[in-house]
Amino acid sequence: MEEYIIEVDHVTIRFNLASEKVDNLKEYAIKMVKKQLMFQEFLALQDVSLKVKRGEAWGLIGVNGSGKSTLLKAISGILQPYKGTITVFGEIAPLIELGAGFDGNLTARENIFLNGTVLGHSRKFMQEHFDEIVDFAEIKDFLDSPIKNFSSGMKARLGFAVATMVNPDVLIVDEVLSVGDFLFQKKCQSRMEEMLKNGTTLLYVSHNINSVQSICDHAVWLNKGQVVESGAVETVCNNYMNLQKERRK
Repeated sequence: MEEYIIEVDHVTIRFNLASEKVDNLKEYAIKMVKKQLMFQEFLALQDVSLKVKRGEAWGLIGVNGSGKSTLLKAISGILQPYKGTITVFGEIAPLIELGAGFDGNLTARENIFLNGTVLGHSRKFMQEHFDEIVDFAEIKDFLDSPIKNFSSGMKARLGFAVATMVNPDVLIVDEVLSVGDFLFQKKCQSRMEEMLKNGTTLLYVSHNINSVQSICDHAVWLNKGQVVESGAVETVCNNYMNLQKERRK
């Protein structure tokens, strides 16, 4: 068995930001052809390295815009590094963006099967776990309603229920659970803790530091795309909170 399940090796993620305002697609195309469209380089991640062992729970902390979600998307394979490499040994179940993998015009029932297909599950498998998903998400009375009519909390419940009906090798959870009510957040936390006991590796982003400290055993602190500190969750979170307190004075 490999020592690490996730290896992020000196990764840089670069975005090109348009440095001028373009009002429509036609103007954009003309400027692009004439090579008149200017871009400003933005490094969302800069030389980030991280090694995660199987079964560990890592919290990603930092202020908005620090690169947490970008790192998760890169590990999930949604974004490709400009420099560096990312290696993941196993299956990933990502919960990064609310409603990702859902079609707003389809019913909740139809979306359960759609989302299952996106995650690589057969229709037979989804049928076998259908009742379990519905019960956990608490949407029995809304199965035949279009998901576009769901609240953000209901979408989060359904997405989490589908993604965690089996134990993936790696579970990635961004801030999506913050939209749910308190009781459902506790329910999700209990399931994540159960999955960790069964060997799932967790990457968890939350602005609730108490939640990170409760669920995770390690943490990485990002600021402006760079790693400030990584290691034991209590040490990293305490240093992060102490800095925030100093800045508020």
